[in-house]
Amino acid sequence: MTGRAGWWFLLPWIVGFLAFTAGPMAFSLWLSLNHYDMLEPPEYVGLDNYREALTDDRVGTALWNTLFFTALHVPSQVVLALALAGLLRRAGRAAGFFRTVVYLPVMTPPVALAALFLLLLNGQNGAVNAFLGWFGFTGPNWTTDPVWIKPGLVVMSLWTVGSTAVLYLAALTRVPPERYEAARLDGASPWRQFWHVTLPGISGTVYFTVVVNTIASLQVFTEAYTMFFGARGKQSGEGDAALFYVIHLFREAFESLRMGYASALAWGLFVVIAVVTAVQVRLSRRYVHYEGER
Repeated sequence: MTGRAGWWFLLPWIVGFLAFTAGPMAFSLWLSLNHYDMLEPPEYVGLDNYREALTDDRVGTALWNTLFFTALHVPSQVVLALALAGLLRRAGRAAGFFRTVVYLPVMTPPVALAALFLLLLNGQNGAVNAFLGWFGFTGPNWTTDPVWIKPGLVVMSLWTVGSTAVLYLAALTRVPPERYEAARLDGASPWRQFWHVTLPGISGTVYFTVVVNTIASLQVFTEAYTMFFGARGKQSGEGDAALFYVIHLFREAFESLRMGYASALAWGLFVVIAVVTAVQVRLSRRYVHYEGER
């Protein structure tokens, strides 16, 4: 009887999963084996869409841009979030206020964030270059120079670092204080305390945020599309530096109306994310420690 009641409670989730996740995924997999432009009935073409994706230079460019962005974004997010969490931990009675301040930017809508950073990263009169000018540095053309487009997008992505910082703050508060006391008695420097006490103590949280941020980075879309492929069009001189994988997928689907090919691209991204995540899970067995493990 108890088991039957459990299934009744699970039924809404099961129906939602089948209707809105498993069903669309199965349809997308079938569609990837067809030529379909939404105007004519699907035409079965087998693996032709996948073969085309493997030889499409723009797919290679988009995948490289996405991996490059991910390699910059994830470590930057982790380091800055750890620094902010450390500062919040020392805020004392004002920690609640500053925690709210750090998290508030996360609530900014992605399209509004992209519009804001188009102004901040303007190469001629943007606030970022003006700030760099105070220290004697000449800022680059963040939104037009192909070399600086992806670093500029990484800078923009750090606007939402607050969510990761709050998670790290929660993890830091769970590290037993006696471990730090024992390390100080052994003469450990602050750096060694961080490396041998703090980092192992929060390694589970760091691992979680690395996996989540990696998956999110590999699917980056809204901000980059709004800035470089929106109503204002592409800027001259940028080439394909802002062409990320999901942007290419979206354009193939809704601009070229190649739904079958776009579905094949989507499954290609699924495989890439699965492989990257599997590697991270494998590495976690060596570097991630949980409370109670010996």
